[in-house]
Amino acid sequence: MNRVISLSRYRQSTPEPATTEELLEGLNVRSAYQPIFSPTHQKLVGFEALVRVDDGAESLSPVELFERADTTEQTVQLDSFLVHRHVENFSGRHLPVWLFLNINPETCTHPTSSLDRLVSQCTECGISPEKIVLELVETTSSNTNALLEFIDQAKARGFRIAIDDFGTGDSNFERLWRMDPTIVKIDRSLLVNAEQHHRARLLLESLVRMIRESGSLVLLEGIENEAQARIALDTEADLLQGFLFGRPGIVENTLMASQEAGLSGMMEQSRRRFQQESSDQSSFLRLLRFEILEACHRLAREEPFAEACKSVFEMGGVKRCFMLNSNGVQQGNLAFSGKDRWPQHFNPLYRSAGACWSHREYFLNALERPQDINCSRPYVGLPDATRTITLSTCMMSGNTRQVFCVDIHPDELFDGQLCFPATL
Repeated sequence: MNRVISLSRYRQSTPEPATTEELLEGLNVRSAYQPIFSPTHQKLVGFEALVRVDDGAESLSPVELFERADTTEQTVQLDSFLVHRHVENFSGRHLPVWLFLNINPETCTHPTSSLDRLVSQCTECGISPEKIVLELVETTSSNTNALLEFIDQAKARGFRIAIDDFGTGDSNFERLWRMDPTIVKIDRSLLVNAEQHHRARLLLESLVRMIRESGSLVLLEGIENEAQARIALDTEADLLQGFLFGRPGIVENTLMASQEAGLSGMMEQSRRRFQQESSDQSSFLRLLRFEILEACHRLAREEPFAEACKSVFEMGGVKRCFMLNSNGVQQGNLAFSGKDRWPQHFNPLYRSAGACWSHREYFLNALERPQDINCSRPYVGLPDATRTITLSTCMMSGNTRQVFCVDIHPDELFDGQLCFPATL
């Protein structure tokens, strides 16, 4: 159970410099631990140590506490005090979990002494440094070399490194690669934006993928509702944290078991949802394939182009159809969905008869796999500057080979989560 640390009790055991005592005079300082989960393992794998402060009547926010410390230039002393209190208070030291500790960047300017003290504290409390994850805010530092030296020395002593609040402010991949952290925590604002805007969701998914490919685990924090949890799971983030899974508090076995059971239930719901969505998407893709092949048959019978494409346009998300000759040159203008007859704004790229698309992926794929309906990777379509996927297939018109193409806006289908295979 967490211990409430009043300054008077702390003063009797381990005196701090008078300046820190004055800062905390009359305040009760306690540790609270928020659980961190692995969705893949469906279990709790760590705790982030957080400070909770009150004066006996009202709570004091951690931000306000550090603002007070900053005005009296005691940030480093306060940071050191809290780190050691969190280690001492941690009752989960014998559990197979990480303990995440927030480290102020200013602490990093004297790495040897601060890290050696922390190693000694861990030894006294029976916690291996390998169980400690030091969280650093990924921001511009006045002394980058000192920060990197701190990281190197911390790793040499067995500590893990996590970068906190990545994705906002001064975040950049160059410093991320130089720091080479075990874990990168994505700033919660990116998750909130992803819940509200589809394009932000795509960017979040790309960011998670890039960080994982660079060699770090990704932690999404601040998950407070099921919609955010669904987005987090869809990104395939390695670790999850938020009020939905567990609030900061005590480390207790019964509570941990309940939290893990809640995660397992959510993962089961996610699995069932995924199976249903996969079934619905497969049905859509089968019907889309049928309609494209039917349009090709009608074109082979020399029906008018727009008339032959009419049934394709009845499929959700389909915007345009066009035909290329064997050299990739467009034959005639676009045939378009009735809902998208003209662009809303002037665009000189909309009329594209005679344009050469021989360099495009969808044309090359059609030549390479003439018996298939090929799906391009998403790209920005020139007619409307919107994310587009082009389906293409070869067909014969008399003795002439042509490539029939269908443009789809994937973000209009299945909440933008439809995964197009390489071929239909």
